[in-house]
Amino acid sequence: MVAVTTGSQAVPRRYWAWLGGATLSLLGVQTMAFAMAWVAAGHGGRFAALVFTAIALPRVLLLLVGGAVADRFGAWAVLVVTDAVMIVVMVMLAAVVWSSTDPRLPLLLAALAIGIVDAFHLPSTGAMPRRLVPAPALTRAMSARHLAAQLALFGGPAAGGLVLAAVGLAGVALANAATFAVLLAVLVALRSHATHAPDAAASESTQPVWRAALDGLRVAASHAVLRPALLLVGVAAGFLLPVTGLLVPLLARERNWPPQVAGATVAALALGTATIAVLVLACGGLAEPGRAAGAGLMVAAVGVAALAIAGSPPAAIAAGALVGLGSGGFVTHIGPLVLAATPASHLSRVQAVLALVQNLPLLVTANVLGSLAETVGAAAVLSGCAGVLAAAALAALASAALRHSDPADRATTTNRDV
Repeated sequence: MVAVTTGSQAVPRRYWAWLGGATLSLLGVQTMAFAMAWVAAGHGGRFAALVFTAIALPRVLLLLVGGAVADRFGAWAVLVVTDAVMIVVMVMLAAVVWSSTDPRLPLLLAALAIGIVDAFHLPSTGAMPRRLVPAPALTRAMSARHLAAQLALFGGPAAGGLVLAAVGLAGVALANAATFAVLLAVLVALRSHATHAPDAAASESTQPVWRAALDGLRVAASHAVLRPALLLVGVAAGFLLPVTGLLVPLLARERNWPPQVAGATVAALALGTATIAVLVLACGGLAEPGRAAGAGLMVAAVGVAALAIAGSPPAAIAAGALVGLGSGGFVTHIGPLVLAATPASHLSRVQAVLALVQNLPLLVTANVLGSLAETVGAAAVLSGCAGVLAAAALAALASAALRHSDPADRATTTNRDV
């Protein structure tokens, strides 16, 4: 019999208030991202790539520093400052592009500012559920956050196209500023709830920021649960995430399928992921999230293998749905496990490490897998990805630390210094 966690405890209203503001802000961010990409693409591929790099590079380089700053001064304080900065950046961008005929320089500067702010904003945002939600309800809360993020990711580009066509880049920037203003108001209202969790230990207050940032890596690498969990996330990021954005379109072209088939396959994957998120939100997560994450990754591996041998569009769409179901089981259990296992003194720093292990492997494997697909074909690359994912899933299922981990227990035993 499959056990369900004591996640029947209600998620507090304060979390729903924060999640509503954060989701609205994320919708604004995705709307702005599409508008910036569209305008940048109008000035050529090189400039579009430069804008993308201006966001991604400082974000990756400064993530660990952002986590250290959040642990030292508090995630709530960092979020308030970063939201206020983003309001200023968006209003300034709107004012400049409104009066300028060439948006390239302001667009590039805004992209650089967004990347820097993201490096401080993301670790603090990742730590907020632990600060607002009791441990037994953490899995359900994280599932709700994942579902809300998926909705924003789907709705943002469509909204960006509509708003951009109606009022231009300046209007999109002002709309994005308005969403950050709403989130800022929510954060101010939640101050007494969001600042109760301890940040970095007092003994670390005199430690240089760079050393405190590296300490997040030390904790992640030495912790019995965090180490295998983050390695598992890194493997999934490197070999599962490229399936949708890279390998499915390549497979469709290889099989001479129309683009609608690739789109339907990706949509089926997203639907499968969302279905699991809704189930976990309604019923709670499984009692052993480490094993659930490993099992989910194994299901995703089987789906990727089925995708590699799919000989018809219906088979590919069904395989995509299976990948989504497995991916949903993985993400809805591994996220709460990492967050609950993190010592309270290192919440934001470990979230920064989590963001790194999600982004860096993808940057490497996406290029390698794309090159391999040109040589041996997308189907063969998908088969290789399935093998790697299955091996990682088996390792997770065999890991004693992951098998017997429970977010509710971990959250009560890691609120001390490491």
